[in-house]
Amino acid sequence: MPNRLATETSPYLLQHAHNPVDWYPWGPEALDRAREEDKPILLSIGYSACHWCHVMERESFEDEATAALMNEHFVNIKVDREERPDLDSVYMRAVQAITGRGGWPLTAFLTPDGRAFYGGTYFPPEPRYGMPSFPQVLQATANAFHNRRDEVERSSDQLLDMMEGTRAGMGEGGGEGEEAYREADATILDHAFRFLNGRFDPALGGFGQAPKFPQPVVLEFLLKHHHDTGRQEALDMAIGTLEAMARGGIRDHLGGGFHRYSVDARWLVPHFEKMLYDNGLLARVYLQAYLVAGGEELREAATSTLDYILADLTSPEGGFYSARDADSEGEEGLFYLWTPEEVDGLLGEEEGALFREVYDVTAQGNFEGRSILHLPGDPDQVARERGMDPRELRQRLARSREKLEEARRSREHPLRDEKILVAWNSMVLRALAEAGAALGREDYRQAAGRNAAFLLDNLRVDGRLRRSFKDGEARIPAFLEDHAGLGNALLTLYETTLEARWLEEARLLASEILEHFWDEEEEIFFDSARDGEALVVRPRDIMDNATPSGNSLALELLLRLARLTGETETWSRVEGALDRETEGMKRFPTAFGRLLSVLAHRQAPPLEVTVLGDPEDDLIRQFVAEAHGRYQPHRVMAGGDPEALPPLPVLEGREPRDGKPTAYVCRDFTCSAPIHDLETLARELEEEGEGAR
Repeated sequence: MPNRLATETSPYLLQHAHNPVDWYPWGPEALDRAREEDKPILLSIGYSACHWCHVMERESFEDEATAALMNEHFVNIKVDREERPDLDSVYMRAVQAITGRGGWPLTAFLTPDGRAFYGGTYFPPEPRYGMPSFPQVLQATANAFHNRRDEVERSSDQLLDMMEGTRAGMGEGGGEGEEAYREADATILDHAFRFLNGRFDPALGGFGQAPKFPQPVVLEFLLKHHHDTGRQEALDMAIGTLEAMARGGIRDHLGGGFHRYSVDARWLVPHFEKMLYDNGLLARVYLQAYLVAGGEELREAATSTLDYILADLTSPEGGFYSARDADSEGEEGLFYLWTPEEVDGLLGEEEGALFREVYDVTAQGNFEGRSILHLPGDPDQVARERGMDPRELRQRLARSREKLEEARRSREHPLRDEKILVAWNSMVLRALAEAGAALGREDYRQAAGRNAAFLLDNLRVDGRLRRSFKDGEARIPAFLEDHAGLGNALLTLYETTLEARWLEEARLLASEILEHFWDEEEEIFFDSARDGEALVVRPRDIMDNATPSGNSLALELLLRLARLTGETETWSRVEGALDRETEGMKRFPTAFGRLLSVLAHRQAPPLEVTVLGDPEDDLIRQFVAEAHGRYQPHRVMAGGDPEALPPLPVLEGREPRDGKPTAYVCRDFTCSAPIHDLETLARELEEEGEGAR
């Protein structure tokens, strides 16, 4: 049976006309009833294109039990903000004063005479996202009104005085439930940070002593932890390590990319093999660090690594090869080593001397009588000592590197492993997609799309994903890390291109993960498929090794999709599986870098950016670049051509306004008005305060 909203003209109010809630439109009938029955008012304000308004309707206003609570304790009023901007303005200010933030859906609790005394925005049906449930809020607010009336009256008076311009203050509101919910996650994340801080090498970067491994997923966690907590030490550890590696011999200063690890504590002498997965993971974390801290050194480390992969590890079809060996001509590292005579013979005495000073090429060498190129000091200091402009020095060094790299091509190359692995390709695909959007590199964008198409076209056989491709043959059933790694990469490719195909493929992979790798009885993921080869024990490795564990990648994918699609069952699986791994995260933080990032993502307030229109439209692509050109690790992005997209809650009620490209920014489940220009979008994103350069 329809409620009172059925006679309204507002599309937003009509959307709620069949809720079991005893809704009133704003007006004398509702206000008179509140005063006559001495009942508090629940005021709900939204608009027809408001995503989280629709979510709250489905989760709470259509729920019989929740509606019964509302009807018993409150006079419930629904307002369309586009019809009544006056009401929206007044009560938005009140909620902002109470909680420190505002947006839609707006949920305000009023005394019978209309004074706000509590409020918020979106509330979930169960405790989630660090927030109390809506039923909890209803019961607590009704209890406060009836049993602590003096306190409610005092708070509402203070708030009204503040809104009228007086100096009266009020206590904090609405924070205790959120703090209680987040306490467990925050404790684990804080412990992990302190553990890493205790092992950090402040002089040389990295963790522990020799040998030193890059550990990019741990560095990703530190960047997120800095973002979420403001801890400068977390940023210093990440940036210090990345800068030390970028200057060390572990990096190939001519051809780009990184070697496997450093056998010493100084990042000088590497194990010279080059692995695809190292370079994919490192390119991504260098990009993230650049978006946080700026600096050409970090940007160049990211781009030169991706450029190396495209130049040396890319098949004609667009797949990425697995590795370059450490040896050539029977000697380890020979391809990468130099003598002073070789340098001077190629560059001439003057340029050779300058290059040798900067890159530490000496007669005695630093590795078996030859020299590994590295930067023992700041090149700008060398310029100052020589009375040079640092820009001139950088230009001269760049020309010298090009000459040495050209000459090095004539050497015998280390063996290249040309098998193509889905999981490892996925790491590069994700980095290329993010860098293409963030840095405006169309070549990266195209390479990412080409790689995705190659993997899907060639490594899906009879409807099932395979792990490896070589010589035209796809072999070995794919494992959890392949499915989850590719799913995450395709979801990122969708977020950076808004091409609906990639979203559909990511969702398909998530379904396959749940079908083949999730054990419903034990509520855990296994690394091999249920119908895979039977071994003496079914493998399950929850710790990261050189690459993120399949378990962590699967949870990351499902969490990202749950935030995009609003699938509560998926969210519940993620929460349960994460909670089972908390002991491991406490005891061995360095082995759970990616899972710690997933945990941080779970407990962080989400940021949603929706961009609607033709993905190839120039303004749409500028919107996408604007969003990805800043460090916002908990962002979820959706959009594209509405006609090509599957039904998604995040897109519900939204369309390009007046035929123009349109963007929305939603923060903490509250959304901006429609955005049609780049400047407004930049301002909305900047307000997030998440590390824009």
